[in-house]
Amino acid sequence: MGLLPTFEFDEKILSQGDEISRKLDQLRLEKFPPDAKKTLRLFPMSEVAHYLGITPNNLKRLHLEKKGPEPTIATGGRRLYTAEQMIELRHYLDKNGRSDAKKYVPFRKPGEKLQVIAVVNFKGGSGKTTTAAHLSQHLALTGHRVLAIDLDPQASLSALHGFQPEIDRNPSLYDAIRYDEKRRPVASVILPTNFPLLDIIPANLELQEYEYDTPLSMQSSNEGKRFYERLGRALEEVDDRFDVVVVDCPPQLGFLTLTALTAATSVLITVHPQMLDLMSMSQFLLMLGNFVRAIREKGAAVKIDWLRYLITRYEPTDVPQTQMLGFMQSMLAEEILKNPMLKSTAISDAGLTKQTLYEVERGSFNRDTYDRAVEALDAVNFEIQALIHRAWGRL
Repeated sequence: MGLLPTFEFDEKILSQGDEISRKLDQLRLEKFPPDAKKTLRLFPMSEVAHYLGITPNNLKRLHLEKKGPEPTIATGGRRLYTAEQMIELRHYLDKNGRSDAKKYVPFRKPGEKLQVIAVVNFKGGSGKTTTAAHLSQHLALTGHRVLAIDLDPQASLSALHGFQPEIDRNPSLYDAIRYDEKRRPVASVILPTNFPLLDIIPANLELQEYEYDTPLSMQSSNEGKRFYERLGRALEEVDDRFDVVVVDCPPQLGFLTLTALTAATSVLITVHPQMLDLMSMSQFLLMLGNFVRAIREKGAAVKIDWLRYLITRYEPTDVPQTQMLGFMQSMLAEEILKNPMLKSTAISDAGLTKQTLYEVERGSFNRDTYDRAVEALDAVNFEIQALIHRAWGRL
C-alpha cells in the first residue's frame, strides 16, 4: 500500500481560497450584479400602522380624508406605502396629532446623548450579525436616525445591506481611526442604505490592519496608548446626525472590539443557550472586565447605561436549551432580555438572498413561519428600543 501524496499546505489553502472566492464572485454576479443597488419593498397598511404605533383604521381614515402621502393601491384595494412615505406620515402625525398623543418622530432632544450599542459575542454563530442588522433596520422603521458600523473584517453586515467589499472597494471605519496621515473624517466613510433613516460604515479586510497598527503605535505614541478613545472621538464628529449607533463587533476580544466597547453607551451580548457557548461567554466576560478595569485606572470614562444578554436561536421545545436558559436566568436575572430570538428557517432563508426579514415579502414564505419570526424579532427590538428611550429619560 503506497504512501499518501504529500502537498504544500500554503499552496493548497491558497488554491482552495481562490477557487471558493471565484465561485462566490460568479454567484454574486448572477444574483446581485456590481452595478445593482438594493431597493426596499412596499409596506402594507397593517405593517405601517404597527411601526407608527397607530391602528390600521386610523391610517385608513387618514387616506380617505386625503391626509398624508398617497399610497399605492394594489389588487384587492390593498394600500401600500414606501419607507419614505412612512417618514412623511410620522412628521404629519407629529405635527397634526392631539397634544396628548405620543410623539411620532423619536429623534434625540437637547440633552439626550447619542446611544452607541455594541453587539458582541466571543464565539461565532450566536446570531450577532443577524441581531445587529435587524435591530438597525427596526430602529429605522420606527423613526430613529441610525448608523450601523460593521467592525467585522468578514463584512457580513455589509453584505446584508448590499455592499460587496471585494468588488465595491468601499471604505471602512479603519479609514477614520487609523494612526497615520491617511486618516479621513468619519463622515466621508458613511454610506446610505436602502432604508431611508439607516446609514452604514461598511467593513473590509483592511480593518484587520488596526489590530496590527495599534500595538506598534502603543510603543511609540500616546495616540496608541489611548487607542480605545478613537471611535468615540470619531463619532463626536457626526453626533448631530444620528440618534443610535449599532456596532457589529468581530467575534474576538481584539483592539477593534475593545475600541467599540469603550465608545459604547450600552452592550448587547448575544448567546446561544448551550453549555459550550456559555463557557465561551464566561471567558469573554472575565477578559473584558479585566480590560475595562485597566483602562478605567488610566482615566478612561467607561459609562454603560445598560448591559443585556439576548438569547438567540432559541428552540422552546428543546429541553436542554430550556434548562440552560433557566440556569442563566438564575444567575443573570434582570439582565437577560425577556424576549428571546427564536430559531427560524425564515431568517436563514432570507439570508440566502442577502436580505433580512424586514426586507423580504411575506408571501415568499410559509406565512406562519414568517409571522412567528417577525413577531419574535419585533418583541426583541421593541424591548431594546424601550431601553434606549429609558436611557434618554423618556420612560
